[in-house]
Amino acid sequence: MILNRNEELVVPAPALSPSYDPWDPLRSIRQHGKHVLTSVEMTVSNLCNMRCEHCAVGNTLVTVEPEKLPLAIMLKRLDEVKNLETISITGGEPTFNKATVQDYIIPILKYARERGIRSQINSNLTLDLARYEDIAPWLDVMHISWNYLNEDDFYAVGFVRSAHSVGRGTAARMYDRMMDNTIKLSKGGLFVSAETMINYRTHEKLGGIHQLIHEMGCQRHEVHPMYHSAFAANLPKISLEQLRKSIHHLLDVRKKDLWMLFGTLPFFACNEQEEDQVLIRRLRTEPNVTVRNDPDGRNRLNVNLFDGQVFVTDFADEPTQGNIMHDGLDAIFDRWTHHPLHTRFNCFCDTASCCGPNLLVADAYYQDVDFKLRKAK
Repeated sequence: MILNRNEELVVPAPALSPSYDPWDPLRSIRQHGKHVLTSVEMTVSNLCNMRCEHCAVGNTLVTVEPEKLPLAIMLKRLDEVKNLETISITGGEPTFNKATVQDYIIPILKYARERGIRSQINSNLTLDLARYEDIAPWLDVMHISWNYLNEDDFYAVGFVRSAHSVGRGTAARMYDRMMDNTIKLSKGGLFVSAETMINYRTHEKLGGIHQLIHEMGCQRHEVHPMYHSAFAANLPKISLEQLRKSIHHLLDVRKKDLWMLFGTLPFFACNEQEEDQVLIRRLRTEPNVTVRNDPDGRNRLNVNLFDGQVFVTDFADEPTQGNIMHDGLDAIFDRWTHHPLHTRFNCFCDTASCCGPNLLVADAYYQDVDFKLRKAK
């Protein structure tokens, strides 16, 4: 037991595990009977040392970024969120600027730890180890992207959108540092969750990628299909059949002691296709496998710390829903729940533990389907 800064007793949360994933909106909708704001994501940097072809926020990346809002404004807005359970910090590369680490990231993480809420940072882990070690004592989840079998994959993917040429040797050194940092942080006890996107480059490589993630000591392997946004808008889209095949293969060869978390899958218990039902049954019965409902727009908002704008997703495909300079986050979320886009997809099947498709999934594969008229098979 610990006391927070208001001298209130804070009960330590249980360890993250397949049975406890506080980012999943399924927990909050079952607890409150409706979607409520329990998670806040903050964009703290638009700088990055990479330009990955699949980057979902690639169009927002810059070489010189403006000043951020005072941290006190963000902490005040977090204080006001009644049911806050998790925060996430994202970019760009959040740790690119050391001043951002010291002046924003660490204070936000300390705030979260003091309040008893869970925290995550999305990083590429290609910078010096020291800045990640500074963060580690206050952090619950270090979330990284891992879509590579080797340096060649990393080089081919990571600098496609770069404005200047990046040599293969430079990329290889970054790849080695990323792998070394992951191994050292994992050995040091940090929960490292490596995410792989299923796309045209990776869908036949998932088994080998999974083996590398296991060897690096990561505590979780996340797998998400790639949907088209920002830099990825014009990349080839793989078929539902290719997705099913790649997931089955991964489940065949995976290390069963490693937590596998699938997210934003386009397969639902109300689908008619028998091949979808077979895959869903398998995902439900495999040990150490979970399927997370997408938090964006359900129990999470994203705050841009440069201008205060609030979005329902860090992809920013939808217009801003408000601004923390004059709106509380709970009020913004309540306003979002009455938005036509929210009401269009606000379906929930308790039996199937399913909150339906998010906007990207629906636009990619189910444009003419009303999921609220369907039932689990």
